[in-house]
Amino acid sequence: MLFAPLQVIPTPSPFTLIGLLLLILLIVAVYQAIEIVDAYEKEALTVFGEYRGLLEPGINFVPPFVSRTYVFDMRTQTIDVPRQEAITRDNSPVTADAVVYIRVMDASRAFLEVDDYKRAVSNLAQTTLRAVIGDMELDETLNKRQEINARIREELDEPTDEWGIRVESVEVREVNPSKDVQQAMEQQTSAERKRRAMILEAQGERQSAIERAEGEKRSNIIRAQGEKQSQILEAQGDAISTVLRARSAESMGERAVIERGMEALESIGTNESTTFVLPQELTSLLGRYGKQLTDSDIEEPVEGLESLEFDPETRELLGLDDIDDILQEIGDSVDVEMAEVEEEAQAVSEGATPGNIKSAEEVIEEMDAELEEETEPERDES
Repeated sequence: MLFAPLQVIPTPSPFTLIGLLLLILLIVAVYQAIEIVDAYEKEALTVFGEYRGLLEPGINFVPPFVSRTYVFDMRTQTIDVPRQEAITRDNSPVTADAVVYIRVMDASRAFLEVDDYKRAVSNLAQTTLRAVIGDMELDETLNKRQEINARIREELDEPTDEWGIRVESVEVREVNPSKDVQQAMEQQTSAERKRRAMILEAQGERQSAIERAEGEKRSNIIRAQGEKQSQILEAQGDAISTVLRARSAESMGERAVIERGMEALESIGTNESTTFVLPQELTSLLGRYGKQLTDSDIEEPVEGLESLEFDPETRELLGLDDIDDILQEIGDSVDVEMAEVEEEAQAVSEGATPGNIKSAEEVIEEMDAELEEETEPERDES
């Protein structure tokens, strides 16, 4: 079996090794000397542990191997405050958590004045949250979130300013009482809702009763006004009937005079005396009925009493001279009052309250006054 001859690898010289090491060292030094900072960051530079300043965004050259950099984010940062247990001023245990929004305003102070600004702000926010809740009652912690946020932010502003940190906002996310308190609050809420429901129901029944009473009142008023109008019409009808009966009596009185005159003429014809004394009424009667008695053609009427008439006082009492005017006034007043009653009834049916609707007491008082006025002339005459 044949073997190939072995090839001998030449050993590098020491100069070659040194050059290679120097090249590697140069590459590492260049890499260490170049520091790239992002646009939203700043970096604190230390050389041999000594603070040298801040590196601005972009490419920066630093001493290699002996320098260190610390990155600070200059954007708004969010810090979650862990859930905290606290006791309110009225001895009610609650748990609460919050969110704090901060921004680094001075990176050098944030680097030199505080070890870890995020942890420091979080711890300070936790203690401040417990202190603020402890100074408030349970109802205030549940209802006054904005006040809690403002007080926590005010408490955080002073110490964080010394660190170069600005607290932009504080938001309390949840404030939860204990389970026993939650059950008591639920029972209280349920009782309050039942109370409100009962109050609303009672108010509804009260309003319904008021509406019914108001409707009955309006109905009674309209009914009373209708009865009043009916009585007025009935009284006016009685007056008209009285006037008509008076006219009929006047006509019947004239007829009675004529009949008595005829009887007197008959008695004259049967009397043997040749001297007759005729009253003026009979001469008037003869003049009126002469043509029928004597079969003559007398055309001119004989002056005298034609009929019996009522004396002026009786005519004025009965209102015979003003009967046409009375009838016209009665008709007009009835039409106007009936139209007003219909308008008021229509307004009441539509739910409106007519301005001229009076109470039942006022209607009764007016009717009593009218009856007293009507009875006063009769008392004076008697």
